[in-house]
Amino acid sequence: MGDNAAVKNHRHQVFDVSANVAPAGSRCFDDDGRLKRTGTAWTASAHIIAAVIGPELLSLAWATAQLGWIAGPTALFLFSIVTYYTSTLLADCYRSGDPATGKRNYTYMDAVSSNLGRMKVKVCGWIQYLNLFGVAIGYTIAASISMMAVKRSNCFHASRGKDPCKISSTPYMLAFGAAEILFSQIPDFDQISWLSIVAAVMSFTYSSIGLGLGIAKVAESWKFKGSLTGISIGTVTETQKVWRSFQALGDIVFAYSYSLILVEIQDTLKSPPSESKTMKKATLISVSVTTLFYMLCGCFGYAAFGDLTPGNLLTGFGFYNPFWLLDIANVAIVVHLVCAYQVYCQPLFAFVEKTAAERFPNSEFIKKEYKIQTPIPGFSYFRLNILRLVWRTLFVILTIVIAMLMPFFNVVVRILGAFGFGLLTVYFPVEIYIVQKKIPKWSTMWMSLQILSAACLVISIAAVTGSFAGLVEDLKSYKPFKSSY
Repeated sequence: MGDNAAVKNHRHQVFDVSANVAPAGSRCFDDDGRLKRTGTAWTASAHIIAAVIGPELLSLAWATAQLGWIAGPTALFLFSIVTYYTSTLLADCYRSGDPATGKRNYTYMDAVSSNLGRMKVKVCGWIQYLNLFGVAIGYTIAASISMMAVKRSNCFHASRGKDPCKISSTPYMLAFGAAEILFSQIPDFDQISWLSIVAAVMSFTYSSIGLGLGIAKVAESWKFKGSLTGISIGTVTETQKVWRSFQALGDIVFAYSYSLILVEIQDTLKSPPSESKTMKKATLISVSVTTLFYMLCGCFGYAAFGDLTPGNLLTGFGFYNPFWLLDIANVAIVVHLVCAYQVYCQPLFAFVEKTAAERFPNSEFIKKEYKIQTPIPGFSYFRLNILRLVWRTLFVILTIVIAMLMPFFNVVVRILGAFGFGLLTVYFPVEIYIVQKKIPKWSTMWMSLQILSAACLVISIAAVTGSFAGLVEDLKSYKPFKSSY
């Protein structure tokens, strides 16, 4: 699944120009014959923040409420450390051999293939692309919830709470899908930096609003709610307490999951300095910023509501006023999701198109691009590829249909994310690093890495178990194509 094929592909995946490129050191081409990469630590940070700070942030107050004042913040901090550390291990494996001049691994799967062999490549591929596919569906559902929240808050305001304001999610999912069909025609990961920047700005917008409302709520009563051990027995049963604690761990680990696209982000970076140094800097910046926001939003949300903390601070109606500020926050969430959808889906798009180009190398349907004039300032023409148009459109339609059929799919996404954390964020980076750096078996370093991997796998299993319990509860009231809010 993509062992060496990536070396043959131009930045625009449907072309092969490796036979006619300038030598290494050219002003226009990198050492692998591809067009010069232009990414920096700041563009990489924008990609990471766009991927990491999502609507999951607004559920961290609920997660903190389940775990309490000790375990909640501790879990947020520890998982940030683990994510940062394993991300630096993976960043060192972008090139095989010499960290500055070795063979590039263009994708996560290429890094696994170069170090761990074909069987683990297949396992990694299934987990990675299932996660990316699941995120696309989850984002469709989350965007529709935020759009409905805007409509519903305005309805509540106009009727002064007398109208129940039941709203169907279907038209909002269709609107979100139409936007994604348009943006999905952007050919490559390195051309969506502006989308990531917009997404990052939107992330800070709605998270700042959620944080500000939490602080205001605490200041209003001059009291920090909550307890050291989290939601009290009585409010929930002992069994519910256990399952909710596991589910809270799932929410936290899912909130930090971006390693599945880390190598693809790193492949957009220019050098010198070496891509690993730039990526480590970007990882430190982005993980530090996201952890700060996670801590503040999670803690102040819990302090404001205690045991009654909603699953989502902005769409769960923990806050009702000022309604216009909530509308701004939810619009920002929608814009963020429109952009972040592309950040997650580009690696999946590229994989399918690369595989098709390898299997049918002479097909004009797959390889030919048409230049279409555009009236957009700064864009003289748009490159249209028929495979890209058809396949990506069908992909978006499929995610919309599944989102409408299974409105509880966000819980499935959490299950995939929790499972993926143990494998994609920890296990595979650790194993790749051990092989690439030739760390001796049973050495102190080897043992430490194995203990870290095993511990995170146990946590992932607990998180998956808790998420399954939440899924069972959602299935009790499941009605396909009848989602309302």
